[in-house]
Amino acid sequence: MTDRDQQPARRPILTSIAAPLFVADIAASCAFFTEKLGFTVDFVHGHPPFYGQVRRDRALIALRRVCEPVFVGDVRTREHLLSAAITVDTRDEIEQLFLTIRAAGVPFHQPLRRESWGAMTFIVLDPDGNLILFAGPDA
Repeated sequence: MTDRDQQPARRPILTSIAAPLFVADIAASCAFFTEKLGFTVDFVHGHPPFYGQVRRDRALIALRRVCEPVFVGDVRTREHLLSAAITVDTRDEIEQLFLTIRAAGVPFHQPLRRESWGAMTFIVLDPDGNLILFAGPDA
């Protein structure tokens, strides 16, 4: 046995996540995320496009085209089923982000509010009805 064989294995560190959103139109979704939420397009794949990814800072969102509704009726809004949760570091940032997104005319499922556990959150609706939570600390 070598010294390398005796060393404990280092635990893998997860560095990011790309939450998959199911969408009807990749191009329309990319336009929403870039024009309204300040993301950039990492890539779009397929002819016609069926998969893509958008990014803002370290937040990644994968976009997957589907041809049928994934959820029945209004269950997403009625049950507040989040498709993605994105965090910021400070209260000032969450307030600034809310104001910027509101000025862009994005529809809200929930406006900025303080949650019972102290976080400041708001939830937007994308063109496909996906609920995207933005959250920041209370102080």
